[in-house]
Amino acid sequence: MYIEELLVRNVSRGPSSEQSSFVLAMGNTPFIRVISFLLENRIFDYSKTDIAKNAEVGWSTLHGVWKRLEELNIVKFTRRVGKSKMYRLNEENPVVRKMIEIDAKISEYYAQRVANKELKPIPARI
Repeated sequence: MYIEELLVRNVSRGPSSEQSSFVLAMGNTPFIRVISFLLENRIFDYSKTDIAKNAEVGWSTLHGVWKRLEELNIVKFTRRVGKSKMYRLNEENPVVRKMIEIDAKISEYYAQRVANKELKPIPARI
């Protein structure tokens, strides 16, 4: 029941203009924004520069977060493109698989609240 309470508490605040439902539910921190970006784009790989830009975190902040992501085996190196290393979400990690499930539940919960007109829809990211 903790997840439902967390969702009700955070999602009921209403959406901001650019936050995903995952960020709305879990909190707007650099770590969560990076995770959210990787969850939303898990079929692709990205450089750290692209991850920082798209997750809207500073380069130095990403490096602090990145250490934790690597320690927990949440991200994995996929290839080199020129001098850039490319990374993606490590879907082989059972914790990551649970995050994917939680993200789906959060999206489902939020969509239901929007359908019931309890919340306004999140504007699409461009």
